[in-house]
Amino acid sequence: MEIESEMSGRLFLALVLTVFMQATIAAPCDAPENLADGWAIESNSQAAGFDQAKLCEVLKGFAESNINFHSLIIERHGHLVAEAYKRGKDESIYTIFASSKDFDATIRHDVRSISKSVVSLLWGIAQAEGKVPPLNTPVLDLLPALADIKNEGRETITVAHLLTMSSGLDWNEPSTYNSQNDEFGLYWRTSQSRYLFNRPMAAPAGTRYNYNGGGAAVLAQILSERVGMSLPDYARKVLFEPLGITDWEWVNDVRGRPLAFAGLRLRPRDLARIGRMVLGEKKVRGKWQGKQIVPADWLVESLRGQIDMLNEPGWQYGYQWWVGKVDALGKKQDWSAGFGNGGQRLFLVPELDMVVVATAGAYNKQEIGREAYQLFKRVVGAVRE
Repeated sequence: MEIESEMSGRLFLALVLTVFMQATIAAPCDAPENLADGWAIESNSQAAGFDQAKLCEVLKGFAESNINFHSLIIERHGHLVAEAYKRGKDESIYTIFASSKDFDATIRHDVRSISKSVVSLLWGIAQAEGKVPPLNTPVLDLLPALADIKNEGRETITVAHLLTMSSGLDWNEPSTYNSQNDEFGLYWRTSQSRYLFNRPMAAPAGTRYNYNGGGAAVLAQILSERVGMSLPDYARKVLFEPLGITDWEWVNDVRGRPLAFAGLRLRPRDLARIGRMVLGEKKVRGKWQGKQIVPADWLVESLRGQIDMLNEPGWQYGYQWWVGKVDALGKKQDWSAGFGNGGQRLFLVPELDMVVVATAGAYNKQEIGREAYQLFKRVVGAVRE
């Protein structure tokens, strides 16, 4: 009897462990948790137009991968369809030592250069309010303190050129951070605008794309001057509060200025909220819960390819948004995206009415960009209708 009892106990323990392991394995494929945060939850990914098995495979691959991703959110038709978080190493914008953290829906994350895309949204709102100049306005006409360098082609650089990163100014900002990266000076220079415009012209304005965070810093300076408040205060008033985003941060540089080009921190669900607003409701971009947050015509132009990116064949750049195409449902689908150092991604696929968010901690590593894009392609590949 004692032997039978011991064997029964072992079998019961084995059964419990098996059930636990199966539940653990299945967890990545569970429906997103309802946090009463304004998000509608779609518990059936098949009803949202996904191949359920394929999507579950993507989520399991995400959970089991050793790539330093921290979150993945998939939203479609206004509903959260899938959500996954991982433990991973992360670092703030001012530290070089990473620490491990268990990420979840409540934790803010650096979005880095997705901040630039948010600055573009704010510019569009301010333009509709009549508070900022037309896009064809020469930038140096708006910066009288720089009259002494209004020459050699710099006087032809317009607001639109800063938005599309086609100013023509000589600027070196590689995806890997080092002392030769011109972005470094934006953190501490007394005048960010002089630091940017003091560069020689490497190409005529408007003729060549060249990644340049200085343009976003100058746009934010002009925006703040014209709306009469700081960038974070304006963002809170016209964007975050209307979207119901309350837990966020905009990190400052060493001189106390908000890092317009890289300092925003958001929870992943709130980043997805911005993406859904951009896609809009009933094909009207910029709408959130029946209210027009960002003008639709601004978003149409912002998310349209304005200039070719020679280093990424087939990709283009809009107004602080990346633009490309991806295979889905047997054809090429347009996508627009905000990209941030380390693997931060906000992908929008208008024809699929879908938002994909990823956060990660692989800062200054080029390979994370390829991994993030492959993850996005796998998500899109799971769509069946």
